[in-house]
Amino acid sequence: MKCTEFLRELSDYLDGKITEDLQAELDEHLHWCRECHVVVNTTKKTIEIYRDNQIYELPTPLRNRLHEAIMTKCRHSKETKKDI
Repeated sequence: MKCTEFLRELSDYLDGKITEDLQAELDEHLHWCRECHVVVNTTKKTIEIYRDNQIYELPTPLRNRLHEAIMTKCRHSKETKKDI
């Protein structure tokens, strides 16, 4: 199984809406594919955060860097539109 095939089944995999044979095939893929394993774990954690409705506060330095990156992108976008 290729990663693209795995990712196509990710939603149903996480919801448990797949056949036992496909489950076994996906589990085998996860056993050796580190990248897909990370995607599954990250997606599960994201779902848990949203289910719990917990507010996650970003550390101030990270929040500031993220804000600056967004503002830079917005400024660049406005400048690009002026040139058109």
